[in-house]
Amino acid sequence: MKHIRSMTTQTQQHIAHRINYWAVLSVLLGSFLGNLDSSIANVALPTIAHDLSRPAAQTVWVVTAYQLAVAMSVLPLASLGEMFGFRRVFLGGVVVFTAASLACAAAPSLPLLIASRALQGVGGASMSTVVPALLRQVYPPKLVGRGIALLGLAVALSAALGPTVAAGILSVAGWRWLFAVNVPLGIFGLCLASAMLPRIAPSVTAARRFDFAGALLSAGAIALFILGVGGLGAGEGETAAAHVTDGAARLHALPLIEIALACIAGFALIRQQRGRSAPLVPLDLLRIPILALSGLTSICSYVAQTLAYVALPFMLQHQLTRTATTTGLLVTPWPLVIVFVAPLAGRLSDRHAPGLIGGIGLAIMAAGLCLLIGLPASPSNADIVWRVALCGIGFGFFQTPNNRIMLTAAPHERSGAAGGLMTMARMIGLSLGAALAAVAFGLYGQGGAQVALVGAAVSAALGVIVGVVRVVRVVRTR
Repeated sequence: MKHIRSMTTQTQQHIAHRINYWAVLSVLLGSFLGNLDSSIANVALPTIAHDLSRPAAQTVWVVTAYQLAVAMSVLPLASLGEMFGFRRVFLGGVVVFTAASLACAAAPSLPLLIASRALQGVGGASMSTVVPALLRQVYPPKLVGRGIALLGLAVALSAALGPTVAAGILSVAGWRWLFAVNVPLGIFGLCLASAMLPRIAPSVTAARRFDFAGALLSAGAIALFILGVGGLGAGEGETAAAHVTDGAARLHALPLIEIALACIAGFALIRQQRGRSAPLVPLDLLRIPILALSGLTSICSYVAQTLAYVALPFMLQHQLTRTATTTGLLVTPWPLVIVFVAPLAGRLSDRHAPGLIGGIGLAIMAAGLCLLIGLPASPSNADIVWRVALCGIGFGFFQTPNNRIMLTAAPHERSGAAGGLMTMARMIGLSLGAALAAVAFGLYGQGGAQVALVGAAVSAALGVIVGVVRVVRVVRTR
């Protein structure tokens, strides 16, 4: 009888292992599609503008609408995941994303395409925001780092393949197929996730009501902040003295007004959230020092990466006279090495102190950025490639351990909020990095590439300092 029970237990564990494997594949597919579509439309903007006979400035909203929808819906979706179950939010996101992709492919006009992209962004956010929490449900606690590493792998692959996939589709078909290709993939992902994701009841926080006022305030604050910071970047660092007309002065002041309104909405949001046991804005998690420090480190890393991503193509083409094709190949090693580094970083973070591994990774990234700043006057392609790859290796070793800390430092019932915090740190870092890069180019012209790289190295170094403070706090609390 004991032997039969032992065999039954082993069989159940084997089945559970298989189910976990396919469950991981289903959520990673959703995360891959959501991140891929955040950038895949960039390549097609000129084609869309020509096909729909609209100005390029209006067509940019095809990208902006998606990004804004993702940023605005992250925190509300994380809260809904805790209330009704992460599985339901993820599956709902797949349905919305797939339907919106079909609407994008069939959109007869630019306004309808932009509206469909905004809806697609909500679906993409539903899939990506709750993925860390789902991985925490699927993986045993001691192996969570491997799940986070696979998530980093999916994000890196989507970043590396986005322009290539878009260019490949556009070479054989129209821009509508960029969105239509998501439909069969979305249907497949929905079937796989429905069958394989574990059915786990929501946490005790499900008894609370959804905070509509908090959701509106957070969406308004985030949207105004991103638009304002992006507007400052679009101004390219012009001084107020350069605006001689009242209309130009008002246009230049608009981003500052948006940022001021974002601060007011943010202040009102924090006051409205105080005293709640499970706030929409995870103030309770930010009171956990290691989690707050990890979020700040994450912002620093994404600011550094974005500054470098924007600066490198300009430096390579304008200062080092590389062609556009060669520039693309020289920058590719950064996201490409993350594909190989992320799994190793995940395994190491499960066995050793993740804070120490992440700090070493960010220090490597800062060193790589300093080496790029100090390139010789006439470097070979090999000189550039190994420095760019070093930055990617450092970021890969930082990202997975840092995300593991942010996820596991939160109570299990607040996994959704922790995942939302991870996403918000990334969005803030990307927005600030892009705006700072634009200001650098506005102030220094083509020399802004070098200034942006210096800013990237400084931001990475600040992240290292915050990481050291985090390690010291962990050692003191033991």
